[in-house]
Amino acid sequence: MNQTVLITGASMGIGAAIAREFARPGFDLILTARSQHALEELAVRLRADSKSKVSVFTSDLSSPAGARSLFEQVTAAGHQVDILINNAGFGLWGHFRETSLDKELDMIQVNITSLTVLTKLFLRPMVERGFGRICNIASTAAFQPGPLMAVYYATKVYVLHFTEALANELQGKGVKAICVCPGPTESQFVANAELGPSRLFRRRLPSAKSVAEQVYHATMAGKVLHVCGWSNRILIQLHRFVPRRFATFVVRRMQEEAG
Repeated sequence: MNQTVLITGASMGIGAAIAREFARPGFDLILTARSQHALEELAVRLRADSKSKVSVFTSDLSSPAGARSLFEQVTAAGHQVDILINNAGFGLWGHFRETSLDKELDMIQVNITSLTVLTKLFLRPMVERGFGRICNIASTAAFQPGPLMAVYYATKVYVLHFTEALANELQGKGVKAICVCPGPTESQFVANAELGPSRLFRRRLPSAKSVAEQVYHATMAGKVLHVCGWSNRILIQLHRFVPRRFATFVVRRMQEEAG
């Protein structure tokens, strides 16, 4: 029986690219996001281009009931999830005093709460079977404070620390927890986070495909932490060599509006 991979936030960007990476070697796929139409279009292409069985479930992970509802739908349909990719997430750019509180609460729900719920619910059957992979997509934002994206950066700290702790707890259980940290990437994230003015995204960015390839390899290797790109691996060490206030200042300058 083929292993089955569930990917959240799969309708576009990095999530859709991850789906294509897992379809290539023939994993069965469960795709979930809010957009039924986009998911169905992707599913049709994946079925045509691979031998994967592809199932689609719409879910709104910004809703407090969204993650539990998704688990119940997947379970009721008789699917066994062997690999969970918690990719869904979004950011918001701007001064915290001016940004939308509702959007930030939705962000915390998606980036932290729903990720935690899905991990909890799908982890237990994996441990019972003695095999599984849970890959949580964090960000290089997890390694320092992020002025002008204060809430987003803070949510990614949670994802990183939660996953590293979980990986330690799961030693000897046959289940691996993996955290992948991309840097800025060419995807719809920029528009959704209203990042147009930021100089951080006014440069050539890695493609969603290149990030997805690294997600695939890190997940299959069971690597606890993978930071995408050599420049990002160097950048995240900044806090080790300079005062935290200076590291925060550097991030602020990178996030500010391009002149």
